[in-house]
Amino acid sequence: MRNFTWSFLTIFCLVFNSFSQTNGIEKGSYMSTNKGQQIKLNLLDNNKYELVFSSGNYEIKGDSLLFINDKKESSVFELDFKRQKNAKKIKIKFLDSSSLYSLYLGTQNGSNAVNYQRISDIQYKINPDYDKKDLEFEIDRADYLYLVNEGYYDAQTQISKYELPKDVAEITINYKPNLLSNLNIQGYLDKKTNELRISEKAGLNPLVFINEKEVTPAKKAVVTALENKTVSNWTYPGKEPLIADDFGTTIDTAAVTVDSAYSYSNYNFKFKIESSLKNAITSTKTAKNKFLVVYSDSKNPSAKADFDAFITGKQTDISYYMYNGYEAQYDTFNYYLAGAEDKKWLKSNKTTDVPSIIILNGEGDVLATAKSTLNDENSKLTYFDELYKDLQRTDALYAFSKTVKNKKAADADLILALDKAAALELPYTYDTAYTVDNVENPSDFKFVKTAVDKKEVSQIWKKLIEAHQKDKQPNMLLVSVILKEIKNQGFYKQFFKEDRVLNYTDFLAVDYLIKHYDAIEKANAAAVNETSEDAVSPAIAINLSSEISSALEQNSYVPQEKTGSSNSNKIIATYKKLIAIGKGDFDCYKNYLAYLSQEAEKTSDYITYLREFNTYFNTYLSDKGNAIVKLDEMFTALNSSSEYYYDGWSAFKEYHSNICNSAAWSVVEKPANSSFLKSAIEWSEYSLIVNKNNPYYLDTLAQLYYKDGQKQKGIETQALAVKFLSNVVEEETASEIRETLNKMQNGTY
Repeated sequence: MRNFTWSFLTIFCLVFNSFSQTNGIEKGSYMSTNKGQQIKLNLLDNNKYELVFSSGNYEIKGDSLLFINDKKESSVFELDFKRQKNAKKIKIKFLDSSSLYSLYLGTQNGSNAVNYQRISDIQYKINPDYDKKDLEFEIDRADYLYLVNEGYYDAQTQISKYELPKDVAEITINYKPNLLSNLNIQGYLDKKTNELRISEKAGLNPLVFINEKEVTPAKKAVVTALENKTVSNWTYPGKEPLIADDFGTTIDTAAVTVDSAYSYSNYNFKFKIESSLKNAITSTKTAKNKFLVVYSDSKNPSAKADFDAFITGKQTDISYYMYNGYEAQYDTFNYYLAGAEDKKWLKSNKTTDVPSIIILNGEGDVLATAKSTLNDENSKLTYFDELYKDLQRTDALYAFSKTVKNKKAADADLILALDKAAALELPYTYDTAYTVDNVENPSDFKFVKTAVDKKEVSQIWKKLIEAHQKDKQPNMLLVSVILKEIKNQGFYKQFFKEDRVLNYTDFLAVDYLIKHYDAIEKANAAAVNETSEDAVSPAIAINLSSEISSALEQNSYVPQEKTGSSNSNKIIATYKKLIAIGKGDFDCYKNYLAYLSQEAEKTSDYITYLREFNTYFNTYLSDKGNAIVKLDEMFTALNSSSEYYYDGWSAFKEYHSNICNSAAWSVVEKPANSSFLKSAIEWSEYSLIVNKNNPYYLDTLAQLYYKDGQKQKGIETQALAVKFLSNVVEEETASEIRETLNKMQNGTY
C-alpha cells in the first residue's frame, strides 16, 4: 500500500504476544492516529487480537488469497463555510499543509472554463519556508469551487465540486486522504509454517494507536459537494503532464463515477402545507423567492400518502443544507396537494391529466407544467437545479410582459420588472460530458410562452432612460439595472440570451451614473450600513468607476464594424468624463489606456494615447525619489495588499514598469511622437526604478538619451543593456541591442 510500513506490521505481529501481557493495557478497540489511516486494533479475550485496516471481498484460488476492494466513492475533503455580507474576496484555509502536493484548487463562474492552480504552487509563494501549519490565501468570488486530489499510482483523480453561497467569506478545508483505498495486496498460505502471509510494497509511515474510547468523534462535514467523481488521467488546459507529453489529453468518461455526499445538520426544516390553494398562493407571494408546486393525482387512492412521504423526504434533504439555521435560499418551493375543491381551477388551467405538476408564482400565474409525479421530478425541485433558474427567468419575462401590457403601469413598475430580470444569475448550461441524453421526455416541464419583442424592449429602455435624465437624486433601483445592463448581464441577456454592443441608450445610461456619481456612492454607503436611517435601497457594493470602465472595456473588444467609429468616440468621451470629475482611478485608467493603445495600433496615431498616459503618469507615478512608496500606496488603496495567487504586488509593479517602457518605446520608434521626448525619458527612467537592470528598458532609455543629444549618456546606458543581456532575451533582440551600441559608438546611429 502507498503509505504503510509492512515491515513494521511484521515485527508488530511477531512481538505482540509479549506486548499484550503488559500491565496497564486494556482490552478493547484502538484507532490509528495516522492521518488518513482509519486502522482499528481490536484486543479480544483469550489474548486474541484483530488488526483491521481494510474491508471488502476475497477470492480463494488454490493456496492464494485475492482481496477485492468494494469501498464506495467519497470525498477526501471536509469543508466549513463562514459567511459575511459584502465580502469582496473569499479566504481559503487549508488545515495541516504538510500533505498538499497532489491537490489542486479550481474556480468557475457559470459555465466558463474552470481555472485551476496547484496548491503547492500557492504554498511556495505564500510560505516558501514551509514553517506554518495551515495554509491561508484569498481567491476572487466565484460560483463553484473544485477540489482535486490527483492520483499518481493508478492515475485515478478525485474531483469534488461545491456550489459557493453568495455570501461566503471564508472556507476551511480539511484534507483527509484515504491512504488505504485501492489496496493491491494478496496473501498465500505457507504450508511449512501454516502461516497466512499478506504482502505489498513497503511503505514509510509507522502505525500509532490510541484507545478508541479516547478518540474525539470526528466533526462531520458541514458542506456538501454537488458531486464527487473519479477520473483517469485528469488534466486541464495549461497543466504540465505527469509522465508523457500526451498525458491527460483524453479523459475516460466511462471511468467517471459520481457519488451523492451528505452532511449533518442540527436544523430541522419543516414545510408549512396550506389547507387551500388561495392560502398557498398568498404564502408563496409573501416569501418572494419561492414558487408554488401544485400536485394533482386524483385517480390515485394513495396520493395523500405519496405526497406526505415526498414532503418528509424533501424536508430531510433541505435540512442538510441549513447547517447554521434557516437559510431562505435553499427553501425555494412551497407545496400543495390539489383536492376535489380545486377541480374547477385545474380545468380552467387545462391541467386535468393525472398525475400532474403545476408550478405557479406568487401571483398565481402558471409558469410550468409536467405530466409526472413528484418523486420522478424530485431532483429538479431544488435550489441547485436549472429548473429553479428557468422558473425565475420565465417569471421575470412574464412579469415584464404583464407590466408592458398594463396601461396604468408607471415608470417605477417598469424599473421593478427590469430589475427582477437583471438580478437573476446569467443563463448557462452544464457541461455536456455529464448529461445523459437530449431525447425529449414527455414528463419534462413545459414553460409558458411569453413573446417579447426586441425592438419593443429597446424602445421601452430608451424612453425610461430619457425620462430620468432630469432626476435630481439617483433612482438606486434604476442604477442597479443600468450597471447590469451595460455589462451584458441584465434584462436583455435574460430575455434573449444574447450579448449586444453599447448603443445610444446605454451611453445615456452611463451618463446618468456619472452625473449622480457622488450621490450614488453616498446612498450606497448608507445602504451598506443596514442600521442607517439614510439607507434608501439595498447595497450595491461596487466601485462605480471600475464598473463603468469594465463595461467600456468589454465593449472595446467588439469589432469596429459592429460598433462604428461613433462608439469609439463615445467610449473615449466617457473615460474623459470620469477623469474630469476626479474618478479616474487605477482600474479606470488601466482600461482607458489599453483602449487608446488598441486604437493607436489601428491608426498609427499615438498622440492621444501619449497625452493621456502622460496625465496618468504625472498624477499617480511621477516621483522618482518615492516611486515604490507611491506604488505601494496605490496598491494598498485598491484593497489588494494580500499577495494571493492571481495578482499581487509583483504583478502591480510589473504592469507599471511595462507600460512606462512601452509608452517610451513608441517615442523611440515613431518620429511623429518626438514632441514627447523629454517626457518619454522620465517614463523610461521610472521603468528602471521599478524594474532595475532590465535590458529591454535600458535599450529604450539609451536611445532616448541619444535622440535627446545626450550621446555619451546614451552610449553608457546602451552598454549596460548589453551587459545585462541574458538567455531570457531572444537572440534576435539581443543582436539588435548589440548592433545599436556599435552604431552609437561609431556615430552611425
